[in-house]
Amino acid sequence: MAGVSMDGAQVRTWSWSWARALTGAALSAAVVGVPTDVIDNSMFTRMTPVRWWELPVLVLTAVLTAAWAGIRPGVQQERAGSARVYGGSLLSALAVGCPVCNKIVMALLGVSGALGVWAPLQPLLALASLAVLATAVVVRWRRRECTTTACSPVGA
Repeated sequence: MAGVSMDGAQVRTWSWSWARALTGAALSAAVVGVPTDVIDNSMFTRMTPVRWWELPVLVLTAVLTAAWAGIRPGVQQERAGSARVYGGSLLSALAVGCPVCNKIVMALLGVSGALGVWAPLQPLLALASLAVLATAVVVRWRRRECTTTACSPVGA
């Protein structure tokens, strides 16, 4: 691109943010997808098949977590919003998890309750988790620290 130049601080800022975003996405996908067996693995066994909406919820969880992690926060706000991200990720894990594999749900509701009560609520939990994660991204974006190198468009 002719006329577009970035100084060393801009390159470090952009690289660091992308590294955090990719790390956040990978960790989020692994933490939510592996124990729920949405990402097929030999460590966990799922007793019900993965439903059509669970993989898109896992992908959106990873994308929103990546967006949150990639946004450079203000100096005083490094951990601000992390509770929303952890809470949203936990809700995602509960949403995409096998309804009869959750020991707490099984203890409280039994097999018929897990399938008849918990399973129909899981898509709503998925929507709630994505809303919480999206809120965390919006809040972090609005509170980010802008300097000439951190928020200016490339080449501006």
